[in-house]
This record gives sequence, C-alpha cells and structure tokens, in this order.
Amino acid sequence: MKNIKKQNEVTLLNEAGSEKTKFELQGHGRKTLIALFLLVTCSLTASAQKSTVLSALSKYNIDASILNTDNIQQPEDFAFDFKQTTITAGKQIVTIAKYDPSSPKEEQWTVVSLDGKSPSKGDINTFRKNQGKEVKSTQTDESSYKVEKESEDYLVISHKIDPASIPKDAAFMKDCRSYMTINLKTKKIEQVQVINEKPVRIKILNAEKFDLVIKYTKNDQSKRYLPVSQELNMLAKFIGQEIIVQTITEYSNYTKK
Repeated sequence: MKNIKKQNEVTLLNEAGSEKTKFELQGHGRKTLIALFLLVTCSLTASAQKSTVLSALSKYNIDASILNTDNIQQPEDFAFDFKQTTITAGKQIVTIAKYDPSSPKEEQWTVVSLDGKSPSKGDINTFRKNQGKEVKSTQTDESSYKVEKESEDYLVISHKIDPASIPKDAAFMKDCRSYMTINLKTKKIEQVQVINEKPVRIKILNAEKFDLVIKYTKNDQSKRYLPVSQELNMLAKFIGQEIIVQTITEYSNYTKK
C-alpha cells in the first residue's frame, strides 16, 4: 500500500486575510497539503547507515536493523481506520475513512464521512486518487547522519535526504532534517520528526516553519512499526497572508489481513 506514504491534516489559520484568500486556501491549500504528506512520508523510506550511529546503537544493544526504514512504512497487509481533521481559513473538515487491503484495489479505501456527512462521489474519487498516488523513494545522505541526543531514556538519531534522489515536487525536503527517537528501555522507535532548517517553498506556500511528527507503535507479531498519528505544525504565507497550519491524522484498529 505505497499509497499511504502520506496523509494528514488539521489546519489553523490566522484571522487576517480576505474572503478571496480564504476561499483559495480552502480549495488549493487542502489539495496541496494532501500532496505534501504523500511526498514527505515517502521521503522517510530512505535507507542508510553511518558508523557513528551504528556505534551508538551497539552501545545500547540495539540491532542495526532498526535503521531499516521499510519497518516504519505503512504495511500492505493491515486494515485500519483513518481520521483526518483539517481546519483551513477557519473552516474545519473531518474525514473518516477505512482501508482494507483485501478489497479490490479500486475499493480498498472507503470514505465513511466528510465533515459528518455522507461523501459525494467526487469526494470519494478525489480521496482515493490522492491515496493511490505513487511517489519515488529517496535515499539518505550518508554524510548527514548524526547522534543528536543520548539520555538515560532516549537516543535521537538524525539524517538528511540525498538531494539528488528527491522528486521535484518535494524539493523542499533538501532543507529538512529527520530525527528518529528510540526508547532505550524498550529499544523501539517512538517517533520520527521532520523539521526544516531554513524557510522552504511548499507548492503554493512559503513556510518559515515546518514540523512534522509521526508517532509509532510496534506490532511484535509482524515486527513492523505502525503509525498511530501524524501531526504537522507549519507557519507559512499564502498570497501575502501569514497562516498557521496544524494538520493531524489518526490511525487505529489495525487488523492483519
């Protein structure tokens, strides 16, 4: 299910801005954010290892396979429930959906409701189209690996994406760094955070701040990490208006198929 290497949305917008600006952000911004999460979360499929990082893992008796980011990708053999909240220009939209990989490909996603109402055929088709998009995987810049923090409870490892492997639509990712937080007591990944190191251009938005956090739980039977939530906080400008964006997606009720 390469389709869900993406998604999220809750959006908080400043009161400033004309009605025209708000209308355009509601229409274009929501589509932009959907595409954005597809690109960002796919970028987390990078693979790499660094000697200093491996040494740190060895120090805490953590297997180096924890760096295999295939382990944190949404598995193709699990069904789950999906809730995505979006607040754009003061307008909140909540999308409830379900994913079932055992259904025919074109019917794997079921949109249950959109803002509490039955979705239109167009809403369903748009949602399925967005979830079905394929995105090129990226590679890690081996020289960028760092051990950012060591404490009694956590080890934080960071890296950047190799610019040469980043798709054109996700060019902003070259100016972002990813941070993996490992719980030293459980020896499991708790979250991955992506933060911009300088202002970035994301489709129609100029973002001063980009901060995406993906939290995981580990399914010990399949030895896979399953995303529990994704939350984006972004400070950006749209048509000259400063906006604050917060997006949230929640995943629950995972069932092996």
